[in-house]
Amino acid sequence: MAARHEEIAEELRRAIDREEYTVGSLLPPETELAARYGVSRGTVRQAVATLTAEGLIGSRQGARRVVLAGRRSQSFAELRSFAQWARAMGREATGRVIAQEYRTAAAEDRVRLQLAPGARVLHVLRLRGLDGQPVLLERTVYADWISPAVEPIEADCPSVTQRLLDDTGLVFAYGEHVIDAVAAGARDAELLTVRRTSPLLRVRRVTTTREGRPVEWSDDRYRPDAVSFSVHNSIGNNALARKTAE
Repeated sequence: MAARHEEIAEELRRAIDREEYTVGSLLPPETELAARYGVSRGTVRQAVATLTAEGLIGSRQGARRVVLAGRRSQSFAELRSFAQWARAMGREATGRVIAQEYRTAAAEDRVRLQLAPGARVLHVLRLRGLDGQPVLLERTVYADWISPAVEPIEADCPSVTQRLLDDTGLVFAYGEHVIDAVAAGARDAELLTVRRTSPLLRVRRVTTTREGRPVEWSDDRYRPDAVSFSVHNSIGNNALARKTAE
């Protein structure tokens, strides 16, 4: 049987999903939540701490808790992998490597990954899915120094990010994203099961370590009926979020 704070955490998650508490809004005070659920403030704090660890809410010392995201969305203000995003909203992330090979770094690879001429980089084409349905094609180029750790990862690994953390301690700390739209070519259309020339959401990203060392750069293409991007902005905040399409 789930502990009471876990039950309260799940009720709050569902309320956030129903947008009873929208992104940017404040949760009720601890005293109000304690009275609502008939528990102590300590139990409420445990529930809130769980949601804080999941990235759904945040707070500053002495301030009310603010909703940062729902399980259906991911703020690009925090760097979270596709698998972590899927898991946070109760979905199963899948992955399958379609092609993988070493190549000599092209000019674009050298610029994005800060590599010397002649460096060997690992190119990976990976099809990602939600609950078994294809939603994303990732064309990722890994820097020469991390490629040997990526190469042996099994083709159906759901989270390369998590595997690299487990195997090497690598933390993907920062990401720069450029978003636009492109038409699906023949191969993209076949893999994503859409019509050729269908519009795809493209995110080109460079990910680095805490020290700013580039790890990878990727051209990610999403089916537009599977995910969308939204911006919640205000005078003090302008956060881009990825979420499942309505």
